[in-house]
This record gives sequence, C-alpha cells and structure tokens, in this order.
Amino acid sequence: MPNPATTSRRRDDVLALPIRLDRAIRGQSQQVHAALRSGIVDGLLAPGLRLPSSRALAEQLGVRRNAIVAAYEALLSDGLVEARHGAGTYVAAQLPAPQAAAPAAELEIRIPPRRPFALGCTLVDPGLLKRLAAASRRRIAQAAPDELGYGDPRGSLHLRTRIAHYLAANRGVRCDPSCILIVSGTQHGLRLCIDALLAPGDAVWFEDPGYVASRHTLSATGAKLVPVPVDGEGIVVSAGEKAWARAKAAYVTPSHQFPTGVAMSMARRIALLEWARKAGAYIFEDDYDSEYRFAGPPLTALAGIGAERVIYLGTFAKTLFAGLRLGYLVVPPTLVARVVGARAAQDRFPPAFMQEALADLMADGVIAAHMRRMRPRYRQARDVIAEALGKHAKGSLELSAPAQGLHLLATLPPGAPRGAARLIRERADIECRLLSDARIVQRGPDGFILGYAGFPPKDLADAARRLGRATQEVMRDLGSRRAQKS
Repeated sequence: MPNPATTSRRRDDVLALPIRLDRAIRGQSQQVHAALRSGIVDGLLAPGLRLPSSRALAEQLGVRRNAIVAAYEALLSDGLVEARHGAGTYVAAQLPAPQAAAPAAELEIRIPPRRPFALGCTLVDPGLLKRLAAASRRRIAQAAPDELGYGDPRGSLHLRTRIAHYLAANRGVRCDPSCILIVSGTQHGLRLCIDALLAPGDAVWFEDPGYVASRHTLSATGAKLVPVPVDGEGIVVSAGEKAWARAKAAYVTPSHQFPTGVAMSMARRIALLEWARKAGAYIFEDDYDSEYRFAGPPLTALAGIGAERVIYLGTFAKTLFAGLRLGYLVVPPTLVARVVGARAAQDRFPPAFMQEALADLMADGVIAAHMRRMRPRYRQARDVIAEALGKHAKGSLELSAPAQGLHLLATLPPGAPRGAARLIRERADIECRLLSDARIVQRGPDGFILGYAGFPPKDLADAARRLGRATQEVMRDLGSRRAQKS
C-alpha cells in the first residue's frame, strides 16, 4: 500500500504553477525569482501553498535546477516563502492582501510644439554641437579621480571662473567665482534662493505682466505674490511700496522686461535698490536674454550697480539651447553659505563633465563667436515679423520691436473685446502666449507674445501673415456684431 505522504509529495511536485518567465530579464534565477514574487504578491499563489521541489519546477519551467534553488533562497530573504524542515518550501502564511491593479493615470503634460512664435527656442549651430560633444568626450576620457566624486556643491570652479570673467566684461557684474552657483536653469536657481532666504507666506513683488514660469515657481513655494504694474520705465516702485512696502523680495527682469521688452530706467533702478535696502528685502534679477542686444553693448545689470541686495540669475538656455540645462546664480557674499546649504540639502549640481566642457568652449572663445553669429540672425527674424505684421495687420496691431532679446509684443487696440486674442490665435493657427496669460491683474488690451528665435525667416513671415489677416478678420467680425446689437 502506498505511503500517503509520498503520494501527496509527488502530487505537489507535479503541480503546475500559474507563472510565466520574463525572458527579457537577464539570468534564469532572476527570471524565476521575479515570476514567483509577482505570483505571490498578486495573490496567484495563496499563503501556505506548498511550492514544487526544485527538480519539478525546473522541469516545468525549462530552466536549470540551481536557478530554482537560488530563486527560492532569494524569496526566503524577501520573507515571501517559508522553509519547513523536511517538508519543503511554502508560500508565507502572513502576507499583505493583494492590491487590485489601479488603472494607469492619464497624465497630460502639454509640451508646446516647436512652431513659429513659440518661446524658448533658439538656433543651434551644428558646428557648435560638434565642438561641445568633442569637449565633453575629452573631459570624460581624461577625468582625474577627484573629478568623479560629488565635488563642490557650487559646481565647477572652471565654469564659475569663466562666468565671472564674462559677467565683468559684458554685464558690469564684478563677483568672485566663490559667489557663483551652477544650477539647472533659472527656475531651479530661483527655487534655491526662495528655500534659503524666504519663508512660506512672505510677500514678493512681481512684475505685472511678468514671466509666467517664475510666477508659478514662487506660488508653488507658498510666496504671497504682490502684483506691481510695469510702465515704460519698468516696474513702478511707488506702486509696490503702496501695495506692500515691507515685502521680503522682488522678482524683476530689468534689462529686458518680460513680456513688454522695456529696459528699467536708472531712476527706477535706484528707487528699487533703495527700497530693498530700507525694507531689508532681496531682489531676484532674472537676466534671461540680455546677451542678444542688437544695437550697442549689453546693458549694465542691476547687480552691477547694487550687488548687496541683488541675486543675479543667468542662463545658457537662450545663449545656447534649453536642453543644455545649465544656468547660474550670483549671490552676495553674505548669503552664499545659506544658499549653498539649501543646495546641499536638495541636490548637488548638473553633470560635472558638461560644465567643464562648456567652460572649455568659453575659454576658447567658441561661445562668444556663436553669439556674434546669432545676433544678426535674430535681428533679421525680428525684422521679418515686424514687416509682415505691419503689412498684413494694417494697423490693427501695435508692435513693440525690442532692441534686444528673442521675442516681441504685438497688442490689440484699446477697447478690443475680451477673448478676441484667443479667437485670433485660433483662427491664425499659431503657437504663442497671450499677454493676458502673463498678467495677474487683467487690465489694458490683450496681445501676443511672439518668439522669433529658432525659426527660418520664411516660416516666421508666413505665421505673421496669418496672424495679421486673422486679426483684421476677427476685429471686423466683432465690430459688426457690436454694431448690430447697438
């Protein structure tokens, strides 16, 4: 008569488990471990179930027996199975209840298409990319052991030194490399400063209209935004003092205000610096595209005349391209330790090899030469849009062609119906931000913020033609409706 225990064991040995190996996983033992782990966690293999012997499971799955042994040992370490002396291996009796698979969340992240008038686009010189690739390969191949670690949280000393030389020569900012931090972009640098210098709920003056991305960054940290109007001389300091005199900081784009394009007058700069001194406030100076000035040298930065209270934010996103993900902060010496402390608690710095490669190109004059080549091309792009809009809009748009930068502003006439700009943008089939998007307080006529860098002149002219004609058509249609109602 057969032994009942032996019969039961043989039946268990030939039990086919409802698992399937993922052959994309390297190594048989890892494949078996992953399959069994999923079966246990998902509830396909019930708690207390006796698993087949290593021999039987190896035959079922078509793998080596030692792969099963190794997988069982890994499951023991995970606590997902139990080994009972003389009785075999069992699924652990105590396991969390299997979780029903939740449907994948539909996360829509809109990445604006690269079409004429989109912001943040630049022309990229293939020769420059080759030089940058060669420099980065060389830096990686020749890296010393101390260059492979974490390093200084401020970033590459080589790059910080080159930036200090550039700022002194071109922006009037004299600073020691020890006061510069390399960051992944303007918003990253702004966030570091907010974390280091402000508390949630602190009031911050913000240009209105202003740069939308920075507005979102400040809001996300809990800052209280105080909208301060902008006129032909820049931010209206007296209005800011009237609204919230004891604000803790101000965010400004003084050399080329976004989006109006005006340059802050010296009188306003002095008033802003004096307010910051009296209020004990900080000024975040975003100098996002001042390298591209079409007539004369770049303007002196605000940090060049009042560095004590100014944190200067610069970026290579407009000089070169956004995907480089490199920018920098210039911090007053008294604040360096606080900002570096916030930096060390969050991250370290962008990839060191790319920093060194970029510094090499700056030292060799490659970046300066690139900007000299791009400046006339961007000026031509600006002029193409201005000429086409002037021809096809026939006075229905007021143009503000800037003396520098990578965008221009075209506004509708006063009294234009609300929502007209969105209708025009849709009919023209163009990609651009509206002036109303950049406003906190909606006042004055709406308009179009038109990026002109990074696109062929022919494409810009065609988009400007569509915008001009759509503006005429929509304004005429809306005017007819008004007349009919009255």
